Amino acid sequence: MRMVLTGGAGFLGSHLSDRMLADGHEVVVIDNLITGRAENINHLSSHPRFEFIEQDACDPYPIDGAVDCVLHLASPASPPDFRRIPFETLRAGSFATHRALEFARDKGARFLLASTSEIYGDPPPEHHPQTEDYWGNVNSIGERSVYDEAKRYAEAVTMAFHREYGVRTRMVRIFNTYGPRMRADDGRVVTNFISQALRGEALTLYGGGNQTRSFCFVSDLIEGIYKLLLSDEVMPVNIGNPGEFKVRELAEIVLEMTGSKSVLKDVPLPYIDDPRQRKPDITRARTILGWEPKVPLREGLVPTIAYMRGEVLAQR
Repeated sequence: MRMVLTGGAGFLGSHLSDRMLADGHEVVVIDNLITGRAENINHLSSHPRFEFIEQDACDPYPIDGAVDCVLHLASPASPPDFRRIPFETLRAGSFATHRALEFARDKGARFLLASTSEIYGDPPPEHHPQTEDYWGNVNSIGERSVYDEAKRYAEAVTMAFHREYGVRTRMVRIFNTYGPRMRADDGRVVTNFISQALRGEALTLYGGGNQTRSFCFVSDLIEGIYKLLLSDEVMPVNIGNPGEFKVRELAEIVLEMTGSKSVLKDVPLPYIDDPRQRKPDITRARTILGWEPKVPLREGLVPTIAYMRGEVLAQR
């Protein structure tokens, strides 16, 4: 198949490009490199079935000929980016999603939206773990809202295109994912801790580190996305690892695995609406897709730490 990936030079997009090419598909990546990186896809530049178009995903696609699938992954996805480029974050979920859907409609292509667990906001205890039928508890005016609400709009417009025009849509709600090709400075908890540990800096525990997160290794996530793309499921599907860890536990594991002498440092929460708990219910993924994660946290951290070691050394 011929596939168009917006955000294909990002962390997840580049791994998905690898997977699609390995399975014999043709891949066209659209990315303006505002958060994606050319080095993530440089190894694909000479591949005969790979094409890279450097442009904003909001702009018309200069792509002729048949297209079988459109996968919309383009979006800033880390907290510091929400502050740095709020309007670009909003546009990625609104204008760019609409553009991708129109393109898929014109081409008669299947469409997949990369949504997020952040659309659940900060769920109360009765909605833990999070199931796809939970409607969310999101602060529409908080600093995170430019991402959360953009993704919620993206889901709404995706369903509108499905209901009104019959576009074959898929929606994946992605939970915390980690692995090689993450930016050392992206502000996410895994990269924060590994970078700080490797630099000998204190590991910052926002709010004491008692929040919980569930960490999915990138290869597991890509497998789930691929299975969803090829399925007939229209409604959102959680893809993530249901193993739940306190943030403080992750910090201790990182210190142990890096051999770092860094200390843990409690600091105030940067956001009042930082989710206290995050854990996916993956019953639908197991039932509909026959998917579940295979890589435990410690195993996935080995290549992640090795990659981040190179990133940190390059910054010195």
